[in-house]
Amino acid sequence: MRFADRAEAGRVLARSLAPLRRCGPIVLGLPRGGVPVAAEVAAALHADLDVVVVRKVGAPGHAELAVGAVGERGVTVRLDGVLADLGITWADVAATAERERAAVARRAADLRGDAEPPDLADRVVILVDDGIATGATMAAAVLVVRDRGASGVVVAAPVAPRDTAARLGADAFVCAHTPRRFSAVGQWYADFGEVTDAEVRAALGL
Repeated sequence: MRFADRAEAGRVLARSLAPLRRCGPIVLGLPRGGVPVAAEVAAALHADLDVVVVRKVGAPGHAELAVGAVGERGVTVRLDGVLADLGITWADVAATAERERAAVARRAADLRGDAEPPDLADRVVILVDDGIATGATMAAAVLVVRDRGASGVVVAAPVAPRDTAARLGADAFVCAHTPRRFSAVGQWYADFGEVTDAEVRAALGL
């Protein structure tokens, strides 16, 4: 399976997510590439669409290993078990966390301006990206939306490695294509051009 572009991938993914329409979910795309996919899903499910701006906090010397995450509205999630396994405390990554928090604020301002992020309390959230490779950023997004009160979290992507689900911590994982051999998300798209901030804002109606 190879998708023409992110819009087609979103339409394909939406068919598998159709039963969730009755839950009245909110669809959150991961900027920037996940937003065109999420827009198609939200349209098909007649659901609200927004973005989730999140950054994982990496371990010292191992940036891809998340020891926590930060998100909008000052959300901070600490993975105490991982910190303990590494023999470090949050103080050891405090400077990294602050840098990532500043990056979240800049990205949110670029995409939303003064608009507030949506209230997720007691809502089913569908997190959408254009594909998942390591899963670290998506796992961080799951932590952040749970911290913001989501009642259920579904991760959805057009393409991901077969062993992805176990690494995300979501209540459900929906994927259109899980190839045996996976090297990069872009290889599964004919058109994988860069998505601009302007395109994200347009999708959000801003």
